[in-house]
Amino acid sequence: MKVLIVLTYYRPHTSGLTIYAERLAKGLVARGHDVTVMTSHTHVPRSHPVDTMEDGVRVVRVPVFFRISKGVIMPTFGLWATRLVLEHDVVSLHLPQFDAAGVAARGRLFGKPTTLTYHCDLKLPPGVFNRVVNRVVHVMNRLAGHLTDRVVAYTEDFATNSPFLQRFSEKIEVIPPPVEVPEIGKGAVAAFRKMENLDEDGPVIGMAARLAAEKGVEVLLKALPRILEEYPKARVLFAGQYRDVMGEEAYAQRLAPLFQEYEDHWTFLGVLRPVQMAAFYPNLDVIVVPSLNSTESFGLVQVEAMLCGTPSIASNLPGVRQPVEQSGMGEVVPIGDSEALAEAILRVVRNREDYVRPTGEIEGRWSTERTAHGYEKLFERLLEEEG
Repeated sequence: MKVLIVLTYYRPHTSGLTIYAERLAKGLVARGHDVTVMTSHTHVPRSHPVDTMEDGVRVVRVPVFFRISKGVIMPTFGLWATRLVLEHDVVSLHLPQFDAAGVAARGRLFGKPTTLTYHCDLKLPPGVFNRVVNRVVHVMNRLAGHLTDRVVAYTEDFATNSPFLQRFSEKIEVIPPPVEVPEIGKGAVAAFRKMENLDEDGPVIGMAARLAAEKGVEVLLKALPRILEEYPKARVLFAGQYRDVMGEEAYAQRLAPLFQEYEDHWTFLGVLRPVQMAAFYPNLDVIVVPSLNSTESFGLVQVEAMLCGTPSIASNLPGVRQPVEQSGMGEVVPIGDSEALAEAILRVVRNREDYVRPTGEIEGRWSTERTAHGYEKLFERLLEEEG
């Protein structure tokens, strides 16, 4: 089967969406399929080839003429989309994505079964221009939803609570997201601990995200005073992009005084490679996902941490609360409530063993193999219906 996966950003850009798409692409290749990823030619050196093979996946990066907020304008996108849709058996779109409707229309025109995976809502920073962009993208997303054959959601919880997905309830397919963590030795975990000077005197709280407003970083910052009352040597390790995050410059400036205030307790690690993340998670007492809105629909890092024996504390958002509720490995707290987050962190730290579940139990719920198999079966059904 020839599968075309289309999304705005791919590696080396790092987000839950790009990680999902990369794992899905590799998972389908491992199952014997030919996979092409069509994405934008941004966040890569200008000398980077447009059409490459990466880990068995063909990646086609379409040149970007200019950016609008977090979006990109690609004048030759339509030509590439026509060519690639014709070359493939099925199309897998990943939203939010301005160009998805055009690709979905080509899928319908050329008789290529097309699925749409809805990862989260798009909510740009405040401003008149961004409000206009938001509305345009929402219209294009809805059009794409009408044109596609099936709409994939991570969880039933998010599907039933998302205004976008509610429009397409008759098309919904729930496929658990792909989660994996590289296997590493105890020595690598110990080396990470030594490198970051993690002693035994205070708990280590982890967060893995971009420094973006929807991630609720300030909720954790405002929870620190209560945590430090009980554990004066508590540490926070923040893994992810924290400099020059597209569209989040004002947010970073707003939080700068708090980062300075807690500089002895807060460490920015930057973007870590998968093997580094595998050493990061076991060194945490707890990971937190204090997201504020539906721009987060699950939080893959929660399950990654759970696979390493680390509990999670998540906001009570549809989808985001599911890893904790399905596994019992953590706690769910009210959205934006720093006091509740602090108390939950303290409870988990004091009684950590009560929250840990066997790794096999977590793997049984979420894995790249299970996700790829789910898409494979969906594609096969759609091809049979088309045939």
